[in-house]
Parts: sequence; structure tokens; C-alpha cells
Amino acid sequence: MYWEPDRECMGKEELEQLQFERLQSTLNRIYSHVPVYRKKFDALGILPEDIGSLADFSRLPFTTKEDLRENYPYGLFAVPLREVVRIHASSGTTGESTVVGYTRNDVRIWSNLTARVLTMGGVTKDDVVQIAFGYGLFTGGFGLHYGAERIGASVIPASSGNTLRQIKIMMDFKTTALVSTPSYALLVAETIREQGIPPAALSLKYGLFGAEPWSERMRREIEEKLGIVATDNYGLSEIIGPGVSGECREQNGLHINEDHFLVEVVDPETLQPMPGGETGELVITSLTKEAFPMIRYRTRDLTSILPGDCPCGRTLRRMARVRGRTDDMLIIKGVNVFPSQIESVLFEFEGTEPHYQIVLDRKGGLDEVTVLVEVGESIFFDQMRQQRGMMERIRKRLAQELGITVEVRLVEKKTIARSEGKTRRVIDNRTL
Repeated sequence: MYWEPDRECMGKEELEQLQFERLQSTLNRIYSHVPVYRKKFDALGILPEDIGSLADFSRLPFTTKEDLRENYPYGLFAVPLREVVRIHASSGTTGESTVVGYTRNDVRIWSNLTARVLTMGGVTKDDVVQIAFGYGLFTGGFGLHYGAERIGASVIPASSGNTLRQIKIMMDFKTTALVSTPSYALLVAETIREQGIPPAALSLKYGLFGAEPWSERMRREIEEKLGIVATDNYGLSEIIGPGVSGECREQNGLHINEDHFLVEVVDPETLQPMPGGETGELVITSLTKEAFPMIRYRTRDLTSILPGDCPCGRTLRRMARVRGRTDDMLIIKGVNVFPSQIESVLFEFEGTEPHYQIVLDRKGGLDEVTVLVEVGESIFFDQMRQQRGMMERIRKRLAQELGITVEVRLVEKKTIARSEGKTRRVIDNRTL
């Protein structure tokens, strides 16, 4: 099932020609209208016309989050503010937030791209889509809302929070597709079970989840508890919001909307291209964004380009599910560790719940790591000897996977605080 089969199944030569034409248009726009990019190009001695093919693409400068913050709020806009019909912003957890804009045509394209992603995940005009992302400066809620309306589905803008009310809406309005973070979907599933609501009371068929890394085991957990097909989707505010890529129902990688985005995977240290299939930092260039075009934007997200074709028939290349971020990477005892590595190990053990937390401390100049793992009642109230045995098995498996020693503590269900947005997996108490 395709939304735009002529685009999603393009031949390689036709796609590359379209990408180059759109790249040329974007380069001319930013050189003429964005002083920051003109300065970057001039520093490298490059003019837009010097990029004569996609092979010359690597000559272009990178753009970073710091560039966006230094030019807050409108310094990277490529059109006058009177042509901007929508402004969004990412959270400003470190320094200024990053502000992005959309022209009327940008909103139209955005709607089309999220319609593609929703269609990949199984949504049709016959579905009732409940969006449990926050509506506001965050792009997730509005972006997927637009796509669902474009398809012709019935949209419930439930926004985030108030889980009991979300579940009542699902039951009363006969929601067939849930859009949220994967961790929130698990919270919904847990609450449904605790309330004693039978699965037959729900009409859910699909779940489209994004905004945070999640594992294959977590997908299976969600699918089993909610009785749905769960697919991943990816986007980021700086590029367009949701709509950059999405999984089809084959669930074997996220198809990149390459007619609108040029993607690279580079070594985050050397910035050199990574061989196909190897993990590196995702770099994206927007090809059709008018108000806020981005050239070689370093996303800090870690992924790889998957080899081979997808049985669904789409020719768009696929990226692996994002495994973490370069700036989420933890350096513990000199070793690079990603929370997703710890999650994948924990899910190997029967009886663990899909909730954990990593607590970092520094004592006597040395790092100490404790992983809190929620377990079911049958284990938590089991004999102390059996608890110790499980903790030791998890500890050994984590040491094998990470190359460092960590402490493990089993905690009762609901001990770790739940979040209705992105889950806080790491508490870093270390001080220099």
C-alpha cells in the first residue's frame, strides 16, 4: 500500500536526477537569502554553480545545532517572515531553543510526507487515529495530524498525558491507530492491564511510534500487550519534523523519503563517509524546504543505511532504527556506552519489565554505574537467593556487552517514575 507510488518506487537514475535538480534550487536559495550559508560557502571558495553533480555534494559545509542557536531566532530563514505561516521550536535544554519555520508550501509537503509514513504503517482513510503527542511548539503532534487528515482518516487530537482519559477515548471512539512515543504506548498498555480492561474492548490495529530510541524487544512487548502492528518513524524539527522516514509493515528498516532529503552516514569524529551497513552519524540535507532549508545537518543520531531491497516494493533506501545519539552517549570508565545497549540486554531476561534507569555516580574519582531494573511480582517477592542469582546473570551479561562492570538492582513494578513524553533513562550524578 503506497501513498505516492510514482515517488516511492522511482528508479535510481530518475531519483538522482530529481535530487540534483532540487539540490541546485536549494543551494541558490540559501546562497542568495541566508547570510550564514553565504559566509560558509565563501570561506570554502564555493559557489552554488560549482556543485555540478551529486558527486560534488561532499564539498558543501556541514550545519550544526550550534549554528541554529547562534542565529536564534530567524537567522537561518530563507524567506521573509511574511511568507512564514507556521513557527515551531525544539526544547531549549542547553542554550537557546532552535526555531524553525514553514511556508504554506512547506506545510503541504509536510502533510504529504507524514501521509506516506502513516500509509506505510497501515493507516487508511477508514481508520481513527489518536495522536498522543503534545500539541505546541513540538512538531510531532501537528505533523502527523496533518498527514492523517491528508489521508482522510478521522483524527483525534488527544495530545499527551491523562492516560486514563486516553484509554476511555480509545474505547469510546473506537481508535484503530495510536501515535505516540513507544514508552508512552507501554504505559498505556500497563494501565489497560491494571484497570482490568479486556483486549476485546479496544479496536486498535496499528501503532506508529517515534521521538525516542526503542528496541526490537520493546516493539514485541507493545505489539503483544496492545494487539497491534507497531512501526517506527523518524523525523526532527530542524529538518521538517516527522516525515523524514518511516517503516512499512515489513518492519525491516525505515524508508527514507529521498526525493525530499539527501542523507549521509558519517563517522562522527572524522566526518568521513561510513561504508554501507556500518553505524555512524546521520547527516541530512533538505531538498524542498522553502522557509528553513538545511545543508548537511548533523543530526547527532546514530544509524546505518541498510543493504538490499524491501519486499514491499519501495525503492527508497532504508535506514536502521536510530540506536542512540552521539550526545546521548555515556562515557563510563573511558568506555562509550549507549542506553539502548543496556536495554537490549535487559530484555533478554524473562521476568524483567520494560522499564529501567541508569544511575551514574562518581566516588573517589571513579565512575560507578547502577542499573535499576523493574521485575514482576513473582521475581521481586521470590527468595533472596533467586533474586541474587538473577542480578548476577544480568550483571555478567552487561559486563560482556559493555566491557565494564555495573551494579544491578531489582526493583518492584512502578518504582521507576513513568513519563507521558520521552522517558528519562539516565540520571547522571557525576561531578568533576
